[in-house]
Amino acid sequence: MINVSDQHAQHAPRSLIVTFYGAYGRFAPGPVPVAELIRLLAAVGVDAPSVRSSVSRLKRRGLLLPARTAQGAAGYELSAEARQLLEDGDRRIYATGQPGDEGWVLAVFSVPESERNKRHVLRSRLAALGFGTAAPGVWIAPSRLYEETRHTLQRLDLDPYVDFFRGEHLGFTPTAQAVGRWWDLAAIAEQHEAFLDRHARVLRAWEQRADTPPEEAYHDYLLALDSWRHLPYADPGLPARLLPADWPGARSATVFRGLHERLRDAGAEFVGP
Repeated sequence: MINVSDQHAQHAPRSLIVTFYGAYGRFAPGPVPVAELIRLLAAVGVDAPSVRSSVSRLKRRGLLLPARTAQGAAGYELSAEARQLLEDGDRRIYATGQPGDEGWVLAVFSVPESERNKRHVLRSRLAALGFGTAAPGVWIAPSRLYEETRHTLQRLDLDPYVDFFRGEHLGFTPTAQAVGRWWDLAAIAEQHEAFLDRHARVLRAWEQRADTPPEEAYHDYLLALDSWRHLPYADPGLPARLLPADWPGARSATVFRGLHERLRDAGAEFVGP
C-alpha cells in the first residue's frame, strides 16, 4: 500500500461522505447509523468532528436526511434528490469503453440582466457537467449528456432560461481542432495524469497480491473512487478520433476499472450489511 498521508492529501471529508454513499451507503437496508458513518470515514482518515460538520452541510443542501434505524439509532439516509444525482453519476463514473460519435447537444441560454446572478450559476453548472463553450451563451457537449443536464437544470430552477438542440458539427474548422477551443484539453489531461500518479501504483500493488483484506480494499477503493468520480465530469468523453494521440483518459479509466473490479465487493465486506 502507498503512504496513507499521500493518499489523503486531496480528499475532503464532505466529498468522501458523498463517495461513500454512492459506493455503499445507498444500498444499505436502512439509514446509516451515525456511529457507523464515523467508523467508516475514520478508515479513510476522517475524524468524527469533520464527519459531523460535513454531514451538517450536506443536510443543509438537502442531500442527507436524518432518520432512525429499525433499532432506533440516529442515522442518515439519502434524499430523493441525492439518489437522482447518484444515479445520473453512475452512467458516467462506471461507463465502459470509449464513446463513439453520437452528435452534440447545444445549450443556448439567455438570462435577463435583472437576474444576472443566475447567469453565473448556469455557466458554472454547465461547466461542471462537462460542457464546453462554443460561443458566448452557447455551450456544447456530447449528446448523451442531455438527460443528466436536463435533470440538473430543472432541479436548480434554471430550465426556463435554456433551450437545447441536437446536431452535428459541419465546419468550417475541422471538429478535432474545434474541440480544442471548446474545452481546455491540456487541463483535462493533467487531471487524468494526476489520477494515474496517485492510483496506478495502488493497482499494481494489488495485482501482486493474492489476498484482498476487506478493510484495506475499502480504504483504497473509496479513495480511488473519490478521485475518479470528478474526472468524467471534467472530461466529457469525446470520441478518440477527436483527441490527441497520447490522450491519458483511456489509461486512467483502465486503472479505475481495475481497482473497481478488484476492491469494490471486498470493501463491501468491511462496510457490513
